[in-house]
Amino acid sequence: MNDLSRPAALRQQHATRAVFFLPGFAIAAWAPLVPFAKMRTGLDEGTLGLALLCLGAGSLLAMPVAGALAARFGCRALMLATLALACLALPFLAVAPNAFALAGALFVFGAGVGACDCVMNMQAVMVERDAQRPMMSGFHAFYSIGGAVGAAAMTALLALGAAPWVGACLLVAVMGVVILLAAPHWRRERAPGDAPMFAIPRGVVLLIGALCFVAFLCEGVMLDWSAVFLHEVQAVPAGRAGLGFLVFSVAMTVTRLFGDRVVARLGALRAVLAGAALGAGGLLMATFADTLPLALSGYALVGLGCANIAPVLFTLAGNQKAMPESLAIPAVTTLGYAGVLAGPALVGFVAHLSSLVVAFVLVAIALLLVGVGARAIGAGSRRLFL
Repeated sequence: MNDLSRPAALRQQHATRAVFFLPGFAIAAWAPLVPFAKMRTGLDEGTLGLALLCLGAGSLLAMPVAGALAARFGCRALMLATLALACLALPFLAVAPNAFALAGALFVFGAGVGACDCVMNMQAVMVERDAQRPMMSGFHAFYSIGGAVGAAAMTALLALGAAPWVGACLLVAVMGVVILLAAPHWRRERAPGDAPMFAIPRGVVLLIGALCFVAFLCEGVMLDWSAVFLHEVQAVPAGRAGLGFLVFSVAMTVTRLFGDRVVARLGALRAVLAGAALGAGGLLMATFADTLPLALSGYALVGLGCANIAPVLFTLAGNQKAMPESLAIPAVTTLGYAGVLAGPALVGFVAHLSSLVVAFVLVAIALLLVGVGARAIGAGSRRLFL
């Protein structure tokens, strides 16, 4: 255990919350800029979609590399480098003149944000382990809070008439201040010199990654398909169809703020099992609801149930015995992010072959399997918060 005084430990915990806030803030700041980028570059919807894929590609390619580099140089150095990439790319996203420039900036931006996502979970595992109590849900809550603040700040600046590049530069300045305050308290540990830099996930790490894939898949489905489902299947007016994702997001964020207490009381594995069952039940309720209030209650239950699953899985990845955490956490992060990207596409494919109802039911079944799969993790993990 790292020998820290209580004030030093508290500063590390606050600094970890800050680093979770930052990528959520950055990625949400980009979202209001998308229509401006589309108009400036003259792209149609299909070409814009291809350009946006570069963001996900940058993230997926950067995550395993970030874990290897963090093991060699320490979390602090990698978080500084990856956040610098994101800060440099964000203003360029606001002025990129053509499709190629936009795609390149999105790739760099995605690499910075995705790599930081990976390394910040490594930092969080170490801080949580030193604290000897669950903290991961609270850390992940700050990613969601960062997203809400970033989207609101950029939207407000644009509504007040600020040019997109001005808004981007102002929000990068805010990120710079947060980085300056938090970076001195980020972890510097490095892996031993003979530790491997890359390895194919195996054993319990592969299982945790698969469960994380499903958990993030569900979040991606809520983001991209909940409004479509409410509008096209349940005949909710388009102007109110976004309420499903709003309710899901608020429920998830609030639950994560208090989720560490739930994990401490139930234990990590029972928290995943209970959350998966609650999330699956909520999704089935939302799918077969005959009124909007009932459907929204279902989406709230999905957010409540899923809130602690991914944070607990990252804790388990950092405390399993099959692989070093510098290899395990990047693998789990990459598989989870792949779920966000692949989930909406898989639902669209199933809906094309059958219906959205069938697709949502299959997602609910997959969530139940996450709860069942969590029972197999305990034997491969250290007895920490289990």
